[in-house]
Amino acid sequence: MQISGSNQMSRRYSTGRPRVTTPNEDRYLAVTAKRSRRSTASDLSRQLSSATGTAISRQTVYRRLGQIGLYARRPVRCFPLTATHCRLRFAWSREQWACVMFSDESRFSLQSDSRRTFIWRAPGTRYHQENIIERHRYAGAGMIVWGGIILGSRTDLHVQIGTMTSEIYRDLILEQHLARFSKSFQTMGTEFVFMDDNTHSHNANIAKECLQSEDSTRMEWLACSPGLNPIYHVWDMLGRRIAALQAAPTCAPNLGEHSLLSGVIFPKISSII
Repeated sequence: MQISGSNQMSRRYSTGRPRVTTPNEDRYLAVTAKRSRRSTASDLSRQLSSATGTAISRQTVYRRLGQIGLYARRPVRCFPLTATHCRLRFAWSREQWACVMFSDESRFSLQSDSRRTFIWRAPGTRYHQENIIERHRYAGAGMIVWGGIILGSRTDLHVQIGTMTSEIYRDLILEQHLARFSKSFQTMGTEFVFMDDNTHSHNANIAKECLQSEDSTRMEWLACSPGLNPIYHVWDMLGRRIAALQAAPTCAPNLGEHSLLSGVIFPKISSII
């Protein structure tokens, strides 16, 4: 406080209480916490006090580490795995999954709703007209793309305008694409297990009978099973490539042409499976 000439008191300007730690001591806390990640805040406080003579509280340790993005969190638990365990697991995965063909179809629309688009707006202007993007409930017109991947190879992409019925699935997918790939694959003296995603067209009797007539082994995939099909990554990559086109497709056939062209340069299947 200070007293002016008219005997009035006013608060003097102050920057507040000075920091108890210096920048060098803050760096010491950060380095110590990263080197010994199981140290508690009390341990770090004692180590700083013994090294520099500066005594700080646990809350100060939390604040200093929080300023650089370090927070106290519970560690993730895992089984103790040796190098032999990892090597055998990778060998088992390649041996078991190398003979499985993962197939699926995905729908691509003219009006993509991937929610990867961002806009710049001020707070409180979320519903202003310039900050709203119009989208149809079902993303408008589009098409269905079917494909299958196996370790080291893949089928051709099939573009279907309209609904994928069980008849279309049997006539175009199983009897053409899958049969053609199966013949070329069997010439190498190996067989594969066919996996689909249990949709109605896949579980239809005519589809099952077609697979049995072709002597194709179908993997049993129970309903409500986890979606672990690695071909989902292919659809994500394909969708990103279509969204990155300079000229957006204006009709479903044009969208199908872009899908086939984008799918020609597939990523390495071995990095997905």
